[in-house]
Amino acid sequence: MYDAFERVVDLYGYVSVDSNRYSVPERFVGQSVTVYKYPSDIRIYRRGLEIARHPRLIDQRDARHTVPEHHPTPMRRSRGPILEEKLLAGHHPSLERYAAALKQRAHGRGVRALRRLLELKRTYPSAPFLAAVDQALQFGLFDLGRLERLILKQVIGDFFILDAQVDDDA
Repeated sequence: MYDAFERVVDLYGYVSVDSNRYSVPERFVGQSVTVYKYPSDIRIYRRGLEIARHPRLIDQRDARHTVPEHHPTPMRRSRGPILEEKLLAGHHPSLERYAAALKQRAHGRGVRALRRLLELKRTYPSAPFLAAVDQALQFGLFDLGRLERLILKQVIGDFFILDAQVDDDA
C-alpha cells in the first residue's frame, strides 16, 4: 500500500513529503517527478524509472535525508603549472628558483607576481635581468619594484653614458 504524489524538484535538489525533504540527483532540478510514499520508504520516479529511494523519516518534521551521490561536493581540479611558469621555465636556473620562490611567497597564487616577472624579463636585456635576479636571490628580495631597480642599476651604464665630470657652465 502506498500514496502517490506529483512533485517538482526544488532548486536545491529535493522533494518534500510530509514536511520532510528527500534528495534527488541534481540533473532533475525543476522537473516533475512521481513520489511513492510506502510505510517504510520513499521512492522517487521520473518517467517510470526510479531515480531515488530513501528510508522514510517517520515522527520527524522539517528533516532532510540526502544521498551523497545526489549532491556531490565540488572538487577543485589540481591545476598544472600556470602559463607564466611555463614561459619562465628553461631559461636560467636562477630565474626558475626565483619564480618558484615568488610563487611560494604568494601561497601558490602568485599569478600576478609571475606575470610582472615575465614582463620584466621581456622588457629588459637578458644579461642585466639575470644578474639582478641572481642578486635578488642572494639577498632574498622578492619585491618586484626592488628587482626592477636592481635591473636598472645593471642597465644604466649600457644605455645612459654619464660623465664623471659634470659641466655646469655649458
